Amino acid sequence: MPVIRLQETQKNSLDWLLQTAYTAWRLFVKNELVNHAAATAFYFLLSAAPLVLLLTYGAQYLARLAETSALASMLLAALYDQFQLGQLASLGLIPQKTAIAAGGVGLLTLLLSSRGLVNALQSAFRVIFPDDAKRNFVFKWVLPLIIIPVAFALVGLTVATQAVINFLSSVELLGAGRTYLFKGLNLLTGIALVWGLLYVVLHRMPLKRPPRLPTLVVSGLATLTLGLLYLGFGHFFHIEKYQAVYGALGGVVFILIGAYLACMAFYFWAQFLYALTKVDVAALERLFLGSGEGAGKLDGIVFGRANRLLAKYGRTFSDGDTLIREGDNSQDAFFLYSGKVGLFKDIGGREKHLAALGEGELFGEMAYLLGETRTATVRAEGEVTALVLPPKMLEELMRYSAPLARRIVGSLAGRLMRMNQAAKG
Repeated sequence: MPVIRLQETQKNSLDWLLQTAYTAWRLFVKNELVNHAAATAFYFLLSAAPLVLLLTYGAQYLARLAETSALASMLLAALYDQFQLGQLASLGLIPQKTAIAAGGVGLLTLLLSSRGLVNALQSAFRVIFPDDAKRNFVFKWVLPLIIIPVAFALVGLTVATQAVINFLSSVELLGAGRTYLFKGLNLLTGIALVWGLLYVVLHRMPLKRPPRLPTLVVSGLATLTLGLLYLGFGHFFHIEKYQAVYGALGGVVFILIGAYLACMAFYFWAQFLYALTKVDVAALERLFLGSGEGAGKLDGIVFGRANRLLAKYGRTFSDGDTLIREGDNSQDAFFLYSGKVGLFKDIGGREKHLAALGEGELFGEMAYLLGETRTATVRAEGEVTALVLPPKMLEELMRYSAPLARRIVGSLAGRLMRMNQAAKG
């Protein structure tokens, strides 16, 4: 018996994971996040250009200090190693010798492009994490001003950490083992920085903040995906081919494609985070609608098993058990998974049978939607299995699915009409 339960739990977990991934992908396509990724990548490239230019000036300033300072030499080496400025210069993305002033024009371009980047990100998050509220107007305009110093602070922290680790790993007394250890620490520092940055964006940018633990896990998965994308990008995309076609702009096109793929991966995991909180709603929608509106073969495969929902929301009632009692203040809704129930109403001190409901019927929603006490008694006629849904879940279902909302309203109107006719008769 315990083995069977364990197997069923494992199957339910696999169902949950498959349904979450499928819901995330379906919403990713529906919300056209590919286009949002393109817009974000474009503004990222605009933001990266003046930022790289300013980094180049920083490198030139450190180069002058390096002539008399060992610390400046280490920081300069760390800056080139961490951000691969030498490779960027060889690709033509930044000048070998910068002669343009980096003051007014560079900072203004960085400010405007950063605002565009933030707006593109907020626009995508409004689609991924829908919410009727609006972000504070002042915060919306001040956020780009905050991002610029934060970006430079992260750059400074990364470079300083790299310099310290490189210095410690170069000490001969530490031995080869310690050298590899410090190199590993350098890698972990970079991963932790990206992970933390993604966590802050995913947790703070949505108007309605997602739970912390799922956000932390999804941020880690997004970091892993971006790392794999970074490692594998060079195997599938070769900059020489783009330079042969686009000339000097080949490097820019190459980076733009990489940024576009990275934005798509990030937005998919953001959509996955939202799907984590809506997977039950999506599964219930498909169970209620069955093979009707919007259903496809893949939907049937992914949401074909109701065992997970039954384990979470299901209750079994024996013949004669009362599911709902007239006059109660409870507001749970019921979906009749199997069996049959009867509707009864007290008329003139006598209980009258109004109607019978069969498999696949949703009932009990009237008390929540109308804000009233129960208008009738519902009693099991034979053994019954029903899904018991709290009011919050019913509200989410109606917000999530327009077809289901129409069905609930239509079913409610029809039931009210039948009850009125039965009461008059």
